[in-house]
Amino acid sequence: MTLVRVVARPLIASSFVVSGVDRLRTAGATAPQLKPVLTGVAKIVPSAGAITGNEKLVGQVLGATQVGAAILLGIGRFSRVAALLLTVTTTVNALVDYRSADASSPEGKKARRSQLLKNLSLIGAVLLAAVDTNGRPGIAWRAEHLATDARKQLKKADKAVRKTASDVVGS
Repeated sequence: MTLVRVVARPLIASSFVVSGVDRLRTAGATAPQLKPVLTGVAKIVPSAGAITGNEKLVGQVLGATQVGAAILLGIGRFSRVAALLLTVTTTVNALVDYRSADASSPEGKKARRSQLLKNLSLIGAVLLAAVDTNGRPGIAWRAEHLATDARKQLKKADKAVRKTASDVVGS
């Protein structure tokens, strides 16, 4: 693991750990803020109504997911999956924060915009972490090269079989 990854992953993860712990501590207070977003989700995905009905539980699950995924990202274990989970939770947080922020005054609008940009920046950071292969080739690259190697081996085998067949026929 490079020095940049050793430093960057825990730095990115730290924000998510703090945010997740805060969400866990204040799940009851943030439940009303989650309600409009969860109602929108329930309209789009009707089968999600049973899950989205308990805002406090959803808040706790989001907080626990953030803490767990951030720890995994920070220590470099299952970092791509952890980054994808953090992308989802941060997207939900961005929607909740944006909808519940005060936009009645110029200062409120500025704070709301600043919070949205911070959340979008975090989403960008974890998306980069999600595609980071840590210096090792990804599954798509491996599959492509496996297929290329298999084709080469088949051509060699075909050539050998044809040579052997022509030798047998010629003798």
